[in-house]
Amino acid sequence: MSEITLLGSARRGCNGPTRRETLKVGALSLLGGLLNTQGLCTLAASSSPSATPIRAKSVVLLYLQGGAPTQDMFDLKPHAPDGVGGEFKPIATSADGVEIGELLPLTARWMHKAAIVRSVYHNGGCHKNLPMYTGYDVNLPDEEFRDSDPPSMGSVCAYFERSRPQQLPTYAYLPCPLGWGEVRRKAGPHGGFLGRRYDAFSTECTAFVDHPPDEIWNPQVVRGEPRVTDTELPAGITLDRLLGRRRLVEQFDDQFRDLESRYDLGSFPSQQRLAFDMLTSAQVREAFDLSREDVQTRECYGRTLFGSSTLLARRLVERGVRFVNVSWDNFSKRFGVSNAAWDTHESNFPMLKQTLLPNFDQTYSAFIADLDSRGLLDETLVVTMGEMGRTPRINAKGGRDHWTNCYSVLLAGAGIRGGTIHGASDEQAAFIKDGPVHIRDICAKIYHLLGIDPETSVYDRANRPVAVAHGGQPIHAILD
Repeated sequence: MSEITLLGSARRGCNGPTRRETLKVGALSLLGGLLNTQGLCTLAASSSPSATPIRAKSVVLLYLQGGAPTQDMFDLKPHAPDGVGGEFKPIATSADGVEIGELLPLTARWMHKAAIVRSVYHNGGCHKNLPMYTGYDVNLPDEEFRDSDPPSMGSVCAYFERSRPQQLPTYAYLPCPLGWGEVRRKAGPHGGFLGRRYDAFSTECTAFVDHPPDEIWNPQVVRGEPRVTDTELPAGITLDRLLGRRRLVEQFDDQFRDLESRYDLGSFPSQQRLAFDMLTSAQVREAFDLSREDVQTRECYGRTLFGSSTLLARRLVERGVRFVNVSWDNFSKRFGVSNAAWDTHESNFPMLKQTLLPNFDQTYSAFIADLDSRGLLDETLVVTMGEMGRTPRINAKGGRDHWTNCYSVLLAGAGIRGGTIHGASDEQAAFIKDGPVHIRDICAKIYHLLGIDPETSVYDRANRPVAVAHGGQPIHAILD
């Protein structure tokens, strides 16, 4: 869009002042709904989080879309009956007594910095992402986003930092919005009832394979890079004109600033500044520019979409971005590749052996090593999980089906007691044997390390208090 729109409107804010549509220039649309009536009401009603020690300056969530078979990765059962245990053997790691799968030899070198929770579960249904991002555990009829959804962890983080001056977003989602590759908007990583202003700043991406077409049960490595779109000024709009129009818009914001002063609505001006910075700041554009990384580093992470996205995550956290999601996603409808992702209903072991595990192993180990060498690992929490696990029993097509009763989550870095195993599954990795951990407890742990009390409330559209972790309790046993 190449013009700026200043519109008065009969729509009202929650306490009287007129709500206006704001700037629309090129990349400003990336930030979505900067003004949201319900968001204003929520801002006016919500309180700040209770102070807790901050162990994690940043969180990076590595999200394995489709549901990774963690019993072939972090909770192997070599003595399970035939048809259950699988083809892979456990190997020793850098942590005494901790074993993981043999196809993760590079990851094994970093287990002294990591904890495995082997007893995670939820009741939110298969391929439902909302529980993982929010802790809200209700089995909704589909995967689709709703404005009434509770906000994600990243959105809550952005909400409570809404007044902090910033050039870069608080919450970023790489390499594309969840479901973008399937031409959908899936529930989970959004602002929900807090409003679109607290959605993640999302890149888009390219995605391709070396030898198309791709086959669902024999997938190739997905290559490509995340990219920020629409960062160039439209034809006829110079920087001087843009800044002039910015000043013009500010002249129309007296009523909004009055509301802001009375209700501490500091996020709107900062979001507006961020939008301008994405267009005008060389520093902001540089943060998203992977070409500034040396060839050796890029090779270490892997010349894959997941590798490039994880490298970009490192660039963002070292510049102060608080919450970054890197999703290993499905691009079946948009690009015709990676239809299965981690959804291994067929050929589970060939898929893991040929594509999924070697590429995850390379990127994960490179990321942890890179953070550690830069002094960032002790202040960056790295969480690896998907939206569910896989069945203990191997089906007739050599695959594992959906399973939410017991699976593993890997945590490393800030505040995590390295070399730790928490909880246990039974002899077939089917059900929890010891130390059950609901997914909301994982969310509570993330909040706790970020310095946000998990019992802190935000207010939904009916002005009801909703605890950000939905009753989850931090797992103190894995805390250093």
